[in-house]
Amino acid sequence: MDRRSTDRNPGRPLRLAQQEDADALLSRSPLAALVGMLLDQQIPMEWAFAGPYTIARRLGHDDLDAREIAAYDPEAFAALCAEKPAVHRYPGSMAGRVQQLCRYLVEHYDGDASAVWSGAGSGRELLERLQELPGFGKQKAQIFLALLGKRLGVTPEGWREAAGSYGEAGSYRSVADITGPETLEKVRAYKQEMKRAAKKAAVKKA
Repeated sequence: MDRRSTDRNPGRPLRLAQQEDADALLSRSPLAALVGMLLDQQIPMEWAFAGPYTIARRLGHDDLDAREIAAYDPEAFAALCAEKPAVHRYPGSMAGRVQQLCRYLVEHYDGDASAVWSGAGSGRELLERLQELPGFGKQKAQIFLALLGKRLGVTPEGWREAAGSYGEAGSYRSVADITGPETLEKVRAYKQEMKRAAKKAAVKKA
């Protein structure tokens, strides 16, 4: 089944790529949101979340299809991701991770990314499902769970608790709290403060 036209996010528009077309794709496509979250490591957030739109356009589409990406020739897909501007600082390895994610979705959810959360009965179950996705450790899973709850209207019982500190209302800890340029700066300031605190702690231990 082709899920490209049926995957839809029911919540608020996302503002993570800070590009209108890229954010529109993230807002309407659960797969794009998952791929953006997967790419969000070791590069600026905007770069990561623009990646799904870049991939879709290079595939010749306005959306992403898990089955198409899963079946794509790995070398060709890696080359597609490496075209300038590359979708990631490490386009080859991340292309492989994107394909792994899509293959998992095809095998376990019939290629429908939204089924990862639409069938979850609780926040704990949803967190477990997210952690089972290739490339999603506990922290990334909790951040995405918070994104689902705060921005996309996915709020199973106990979702805030399962998301940990990322689920707290009024916080500015992660992409889940970004609604535009102002909140983006608040999240960046928080992350910088956490890095400074970590460095101080490391110096004390030394």
